[in-house]
Amino acid sequence: MSGATQADILIAGSGATGLLAALLLARRGRRAILAGPAPGDGDRRTTALMLPALAILEELGLLDRLKPVSAPLRRMRIIDGTGRLIRAPTVTFNAGEIGAEHFGLNIPNGELNAALAAAVAAEPAIDWRRTTVTGWRIEADGAHAALAEGGTICAGLVIAADGRNSPAREAAGIRLLARSHRQAALVVNFAHEREHAHTSTEFHTETGPFTQVPLPGRRSSLVWVVRPETAQALAALDDAALSRRIEDRMQSMLGRVAVEPGRQVYPLGSMLAERFARDRVALVGEAAHVFPPIGAQGLNLGIRDVRDIVDAICAHGVVDTILADYDRRRRPDVLSRAGAVDLLNRSLLSGMLPAQMLRGVGLGLIGGVPPLRGLVMREGLQPGSGLSGLVSGLRKKVRR
Repeated sequence: MSGATQADILIAGSGATGLLAALLLARRGRRAILAGPAPGDGDRRTTALMLPALAILEELGLLDRLKPVSAPLRRMRIIDGTGRLIRAPTVTFNAGEIGAEHFGLNIPNGELNAALAAAVAAEPAIDWRRTTVTGWRIEADGAHAALAEGGTICAGLVIAADGRNSPAREAAGIRLLARSHRQAALVVNFAHEREHAHTSTEFHTETGPFTQVPLPGRRSSLVWVVRPETAQALAALDDAALSRRIEDRMQSMLGRVAVEPGRQVYPLGSMLAERFARDRVALVGEAAHVFPPIGAQGLNLGIRDVRDIVDAICAHGVVDTILADYDRRRRPDVLSRAGAVDLLNRSLLSGMLPAQMLRGVGLGLIGGVPPLRGLVMREGLQPGSGLSGLVSGLRKKVRR
């Protein structure tokens, strides 16, 4: 197309995954155009980023900036908070069991996005167009993106980081498997009188998880999954009433609670792309997959998407080969996580005794068998590392 800006790589979307993709490509010597507005400062959520994701932030030189506003996760605990006949035992995961100081850091989304945006703005290898893509045409000569501010970009390869309603995914003809849930998440931060001891606690309830995650000081973030109407009712409570509800739900384990300003409610659903790359477009983050907030999968999975598409770009020179390699890399990781999260969520919502028994037996085995617990912890950090860690541990015991 005459008059179009030519680019080898166009990244559509300037959320965390889009910003990370642009930075990681630049660090690997690749130039890209990034299309998307600067991130806003209204997101009060936090994200628990695990060690592999932190390694990428460290590679990008951002980790030291984020550590002071983050809290390490040294222990992760699951408590059955249902009132059902069969209840699972409490399971506690300690990072020290797998030789780690912590599993990761809980980072405020606003701080993370600000650090990423500042680094992108300072990187000369990134041409950041602070505007949205309003239309797509994918043709033999490239993917043509029309920009809201005017002009067109013609790119050989598109990294679609444009969210769950991804127009780039639709333009590439990638079908979506989607399911809405009768669930919504109330998100709020709160102060408490007792130390959290860098422990995250996930209460399993009949409507979904109630997850407290440490913040610096005597503060924590909360994601409380309930029915949509309940989420709206909770969000409408005054501070004192909501604080009491949170304290009661937590069984007062952190003492008195005081909620902070800024409550948000998010409807929940599951979404999985039928494939992760096609017709010059590679999907990353929520353009490829959306899960309920169980087990800190969301952005950690998106960062692994970014890592794998950048590795595929650096390994191959032909777009079709890049896309095929990326789809092959991501399929086992994403599908296994999607299945595990969906199974656990369904088990919480089901009142059937077999589902309760299976969840109880599974968590009981994990809590009571140290090698299995170590496998689960390692696999939660890095796909494929659980079994290798188990074999390594058994070899050490045999040598002794």
